[in-house]
Amino acid sequence: MKTFQKKVLNLLTKIPKGKITTYKIIAQKLNTKAYRAVGNILNKNKDPINYPCYKVIKSNGKIGGYSNGIKNKIKLLKKAGLKIKENKIKNFKEYLFFFK
Repeated sequence: MKTFQKKVLNLLTKIPKGKITTYKIIAQKLNTKAYRAVGNILNKNKDPINYPCYKVIKSNGKIGGYSNGIKNKIKLLKKAGLKIKENKIKNFKEYLFFFK
């Protein structure tokens, strides 16, 4: 596994229950503008249990993609207590997690 990939996946483990983050926030935490690279890494995530990539959404609050299907991503987000309407998280800014 490449170093950048490890860093992205390790950040996923720091997102608290009931919180989400964005591809952009992850990239910024890693001092890069490679938002798409972050998305590609998450799309290839083979261990969504230990690395919960479903907690990462687009900066505009839209759900974004998920390797196990968007319906499954929505199901997981709802299970975590988030409200979703038309593939967008309602009041998503109150659920946003920023890494320290």
